[in-house]
This record gives sequence, structure tokens and C-alpha cells, in this order.
Amino acid sequence: MLFAEPDYPHVVLSFEYRGFLLELDQSTEDGVPMYAVWATYTTGCAVAVPGVVSRSEAIYKARQWVDQRLSSPGRGGSGR
Repeated sequence: MLFAEPDYPHVVLSFEYRGFLLELDQSTEDGVPMYAVWATYTTGCAVAVPGVVSRSEAIYKARQWVDQRLSSPGRGGSGR
């Protein structure tokens, strides 16, 4: 499928948290700012937060996502 207007990532903030590189992506949907967070770790990457309307909520949920992965054995992550 081809998209007329592809949505390229617009990373506005990037930081490490407990061995994960978290990248905050900002876009707009119908004029409303939307944020998503990508998490990159030793064995891959994932969308930790698919879309929220607040930058602080995106960061909070991304940290929760990492904490959950590290507290659940066999769920991926850096093993730290």
C-alpha cells in the first residue's frame, strides 16, 4: 500500500532509561498534537506508547512500560 503523505518520525526528545533508549515522537492529528514513544533495547525495539496528547503522559507511560518489562521475566528488555 502506498501512502500519499507518509508520516516520518519527528523525534523531539530522546533519553536513556534503565538501559532502554526512549524516543519521543511528536505529530499532529486533526490539529491536535500527538505523542508516541519508541523504546530501543539490546534485542530490538517496540512502540512503548502508541499515542497520547500530552508529552509528560507519554514520558510517564514509557517509563511504566520499561519498568513492567524489567519486572516480568521473559518479556524482553536489557536484563538490567
